[in-house]
Amino acid sequence: MTFEFSIPLSLTDLLKSGGVNQYVVREVLSKSECAADINVLKLAFRTKGPLAFLEHFDAPYSVLYNFRTVDAELKEETLELLVTGILRLSRDLPSILDSVTLSATERKEYLNTVKMTCYLLTQLTEAFEAEYYKSSLANLAPSGKGKKGKSTSSLFDWEVEREKALQALIQLLQLDIRRLWNMTVVEEEFVSILTCCCYKILENSSIGHVKCRPTRDAVAHLLGIMVKRYNHMLGARLKITQLLQHFEHLAPVFVHAVSLWATEYGMKAIVGEIMREIGQKSPDELAKESSGVKAYAAFLAELSEKIPGIMLPSMSVLLDHVDGESYTMRNTILSMMGEMVVQVLKGDDLEESVKDTRDEFLETLKLHLHDVHSFVRSKVLQIFTRIVQERALPLACFQSVVTLTVERLLDKSANACKNAIQLLMAFLANNPFSWKLSSEDLNGLLQTETANLREMKEKQKPAPPALVIEAWEEWDAMVPELLSTVKTMLQGQSEEEDEETEQKEELDEEETAENVSQDIVKLLKQASYKKAVQRALAALQKFGRVPPFEIEQVDVGSEDVTEENLMSVLALIFKGEPDIKVKIEEPAPEEPNNAEQPEEGTEHASAEIPTCQAQEEEDSKKDELSDLAKKEMLVQYLKDAYAFTVKIEDAITLISEMLYQNSISVVQEAIEFFVMVTEFGMAQAVVGVRKMLPLVWSKEPGVKEAVIDAYRRLYLSPKKDTQKSSALTLVQNLSTVMINASLGTIQCLEEIIYEFVKADEIKPPVIQVLWEQFTGKSPCSVLERRAAVILLGMVARAEPEVVGSNLETLVNVGLGEKVHEDYQLACDVCSTISKISDSEKPKLGNSGAPFRLPKDHLLFTSLRSAITEGYAKHHNYYLPFTDRAIALIYQLAENPDEICTDILRHCYVQVQEEVMQEKNEIEPPAVNSEDKQTLSSADNSNAGKLPTYLLSHLFSLVGSVALQQVVHLENAVSAELRRRRMIREEQEAKKDARNKHRKSKDNNESGLDEEMGLVGASAEDTEAELVRKICETELLNAQNLLSVFVPMVLKVCNNPGKYKDSDLTTIASFTLAKLLMISTDFCESHLRLLFTILEKSPLPTERSNLIIALGDLAIRFPNLIEPWTANLYARLRDSSPSVRLSAGLVLNYLILKDMVKVKGQISEMAVLIIDPDQEVAGLARNFFNMLSKKGNTVYNLVPDIISRLSDPDCGVDEEAFQTILRELLSYITKDKQTESLVEKLCQRFRTARSERQWRDLAYCLSLLPFTDRCIRKMQENFECFGDKLTEEAVYQSFMTVVSKLRRGAKQDVKVMIDEFEQKITICHNKGLDMDELEQTTMSAKKEPKAGGKKDQTANRRHKSLTNGDESDYITPKPRTRRNVRSAKKKAVVVFTSDEEEDESEAEVDEDETPKVTTPILRSSRRTRAR
Repeated sequence: MTFEFSIPLSLTDLLKSGGVNQYVVREVLSKSECAADINVLKLAFRTKGPLAFLEHFDAPYSVLYNFRTVDAELKEETLELLVTGILRLSRDLPSILDSVTLSATERKEYLNTVKMTCYLLTQLTEAFEAEYYKSSLANLAPSGKGKKGKSTSSLFDWEVEREKALQALIQLLQLDIRRLWNMTVVEEEFVSILTCCCYKILENSSIGHVKCRPTRDAVAHLLGIMVKRYNHMLGARLKITQLLQHFEHLAPVFVHAVSLWATEYGMKAIVGEIMREIGQKSPDELAKESSGVKAYAAFLAELSEKIPGIMLPSMSVLLDHVDGESYTMRNTILSMMGEMVVQVLKGDDLEESVKDTRDEFLETLKLHLHDVHSFVRSKVLQIFTRIVQERALPLACFQSVVTLTVERLLDKSANACKNAIQLLMAFLANNPFSWKLSSEDLNGLLQTETANLREMKEKQKPAPPALVIEAWEEWDAMVPELLSTVKTMLQGQSEEEDEETEQKEELDEEETAENVSQDIVKLLKQASYKKAVQRALAALQKFGRVPPFEIEQVDVGSEDVTEENLMSVLALIFKGEPDIKVKIEEPAPEEPNNAEQPEEGTEHASAEIPTCQAQEEEDSKKDELSDLAKKEMLVQYLKDAYAFTVKIEDAITLISEMLYQNSISVVQEAIEFFVMVTEFGMAQAVVGVRKMLPLVWSKEPGVKEAVIDAYRRLYLSPKKDTQKSSALTLVQNLSTVMINASLGTIQCLEEIIYEFVKADEIKPPVIQVLWEQFTGKSPCSVLERRAAVILLGMVARAEPEVVGSNLETLVNVGLGEKVHEDYQLACDVCSTISKISDSEKPKLGNSGAPFRLPKDHLLFTSLRSAITEGYAKHHNYYLPFTDRAIALIYQLAENPDEICTDILRHCYVQVQEEVMQEKNEIEPPAVNSEDKQTLSSADNSNAGKLPTYLLSHLFSLVGSVALQQVVHLENAVSAELRRRRMIREEQEAKKDARNKHRKSKDNNESGLDEEMGLVGASAEDTEAELVRKICETELLNAQNLLSVFVPMVLKVCNNPGKYKDSDLTTIASFTLAKLLMISTDFCESHLRLLFTILEKSPLPTERSNLIIALGDLAIRFPNLIEPWTANLYARLRDSSPSVRLSAGLVLNYLILKDMVKVKGQISEMAVLIIDPDQEVAGLARNFFNMLSKKGNTVYNLVPDIISRLSDPDCGVDEEAFQTILRELLSYITKDKQTESLVEKLCQRFRTARSERQWRDLAYCLSLLPFTDRCIRKMQENFECFGDKLTEEAVYQSFMTVVSKLRRGAKQDVKVMIDEFEQKITICHNKGLDMDELEQTTMSAKKEPKAGGKKDQTANRRHKSLTNGDESDYITPKPRTRRNVRSAKKKAVVVFTSDEEEDESEAEVDEDETPKVTTPILRSSRRTRAR
């Protein structure tokens, strides 16, 4: 056959006549003919092999052409035949291609066969794939679960057959079939049909499933062969980028394929080509294509994890996207940098160029810690966390990254804060410094080592160079005088001198020329010129032939030595001293004297000694330099460690403030952080550990469990060998937390211990250690002993038998004879004992008797003795002990009123005895001192004096007994009456049941139920009335002991000027408040006195106690306290922070429990947001946070708060106003609330009286979260504020509103925003000109209103409101109803507590008492507040 098969672009192209010798399909067979011809092809294939397709190509082509209509079995047979043909061709071609006898015709036949079979198989595969995809969609169940896509034949599984087809193509293409083509250049169409088939398969979304992994691998290998052998690199690059843009599921598939091509097939260039193709994408376009960006980002990020080293050289092509608009691409590029730092650029043995690349990547990462998008900042923190965990961060970058991470703790994004905490924990866990970090220890060690280093440097520092005079300079200076001496010596002055000279010129036999030369130099330096010349002349005679005494043209023994010769010899000796040493080392050979030979050896030895000494000196210098370098390294190490520790401590301060954020994940990470810093021994961690304790009350289970787990790890997991040592360590750890802890901390810790005990994590050895410390068997401090008894009480909350079985031990040790030595311990013992009955409180429906002890029990006798015997002693902790003891008596004792009456009587007798003793003394009473003040007795003011602390103790006992008596009646007595009634009713019901006769069962039961219900309700009211009657009529009547002390308390309270002892007046007023809890009549008659003390008292403690007591009174007698609400709010402006805090706590509770109506004074609570005391400010923020969860409460209060706070007469300054409203308006999150508030604030501009109020209103508008409807509201009300835009601050606030509106606005909304901006700009520049604005306003009116008629009526309503009086800055008045007679005009808001009062009067006048009360109905006793 001489035809040539050309691969068509479409299936129908083979039906058209082409060029010369081009193959054309003669006829498309029908459905019935296809089956017969396929059978003929099978027979031909058995004889001719793959070449049979040359003659019978039309049969499989017809099946392909009629793919939708032919039978499934025929399609399957055709597919199987093609796969078999290609496999057969793969086996035959190697021998054929290697054959040397292969003719051109045979080569052409095999080439046509290859192209025909590959074309048919690829096209048939695509057809099957399309059918499979459609069937999978058609078989998709409504529930979302897909059925397995199969053909009609149950034995045909396309997923399996598809893999077989791909494997057959791989076997064929692995052969060198390029030799079948001319010039071994494979035509592009052949490559295209194979690769397009692969890409079509990949487009199916199910290719990413696990079951399709063999297919994915086959496609990857097939494409790898095409890229490597068939020049498909350019096509693969383009196709991959195109497919990623449209199919997100292909990212992991192509990651696997590309990494396979780069590693197994060696095609690393394809990675760079793909990266370059993505890098050439416009960042602006990518920002608009969300799906494509996600696919690119996932592809690059996953590929960088697999082959970061291959991607590193091409990173530069992607750097444009680091600063692009798409934060997803920024995250991806930064993640790639992080992976390369971790996997490729890690280590210290890198080349300089590689280190520079690493440093550039790290700098880029650090730069994007300040990225504008929070997701990018969070991602960079995650990347750094991985780098630190893999120990890939250079030490030089350690401090800078830590500093930036601490700054990120202030990020507005909760996700960024969470990741910053995680990064800091990674820094701690992988820090190169120490496992124990303490800034104090490190700073001390650093100072010491720095001082040592300074000393070492001082020792190594060379001495300052001395003034050195050169030898030739000295010689020039001495030449004149020396020359004169030489002349004198050579001429000879006298014979005597010659004789003396001859005597001095004699040299010893042992002297050498070198020794003489040195002597001459010394003499010349000493200016002994005469002796030097004499030595020189003598040496000339002895060493005439030895340098430097060798003189030319002069005999050794001659006396013809001239001045020039002698001066030259002296000059040579003096200036050429180093040369002499060198020359002298080798003795002159002419020297005949044998005695000098040993001196020669001596010279060599002396030369060797300095050489050894020099070597030793050099070694010592090297050692010193090495020690100096080590010391410098140590100092630098300590500096880095200290700086790191300081930064972690700064982070501790910031993270401790994050423990109460709304983000649960941030709180959990903060808790985990404090656990870690505690394990690293940082002292500042205790702050966070204690601060996280209140989170145990969190309603979020994750937060509560995190706190409990944190304390479990910190305190319940000591690493000790024995149980005893572990228990001791656990108790010591818990005691450390207990020491100096507040009451709130102890309560939180009690909840944690309760959870531990319930989980059986507190073992018996721990309880044994606690008992040993409490009883003194184990040596411990007083604080540890107190901590032990408190911990026992915490354990007893879950297991009361721990205390109940050792009650006698607690009483004997804590309340025995030594109780007066430590009342704090006694108070803690009482609290622990009270846990016995906490878990056994009577419940509704429980007929069991309550837990009570007889009144003669050892516990109560010990308490009575401790109270009465210590009454006459002045002790700081006596009053808290008595208060707790009285409460314990009422809780556990039978007939507790009898015990307390006996205690009061005994103490009162002691007061009487003291008064009588003072009265009977002859001497006059001593002068009052600071340590002991006195006052008149209550019974006889003129008879004697007594210490004030006795009355203080007495009043405290009276107040405790009065309060506990009321609580006892309301709780215990009421519960006991109810219990007895239930028992009686049960007995009567049983009796009635036995007396039943012939009555209908149903009617009988229903009647009984109704009867019981009525009887129960009536009995309950009767019991409540009985208790109320006792309180009203019996507790304070003349027959009750409490009535005896009431006049005494009132006398002290009514005369604060007479009784000036602060403790006495404070306790007296507090006792009065407790007495007011008893009776309504008594409370009403003396409530004015209590508020007078609250207003006038100069003692912050007294005012704080009274505000707390008034909170309890507001719950018990709300109708009586309601007229005085303004006085309660007035304490929010108290000068004392403690009073403001107490008032805030009380009002917080009352308002949130709906016990006090929220009135205009709520602005006083808002002012506390800027309180200088952080605890008070935090309380106010928490209050509004809780209030915001109660519907629209904050929204309803904000307008009135704005009016009051911006009032020039009684408001706050502008900066404080902005701080307060920034906090309050953050709770306005609903769109409807925002729209309504925008309209209200715009209307307020009409009633604003000053520019300050304009600025405040505009600033409030700028804080709101604007929506599209808000801009319409502002345009509708533009006339209200248009004339105020001339004020610069108002204009800037509205420009802030415009900038907010532009963020994410749609195109139609942007048009409205532009119009609005134009209007406010015109008004700002020229003022409100209605003629100029008329045209622009008309366009706004034409805009359709979403609100319809409702908005129009609202607009008319607001217009009518704004036509009123503009003189007062108040909320616009609502329309009054017709049946309202009149409304009082309120011009200025006046606070009751702001009015000046006369400080000289002790009581409020009768006419000042509020008369109007608001009754609060109570349906039953249960609703009465206690």
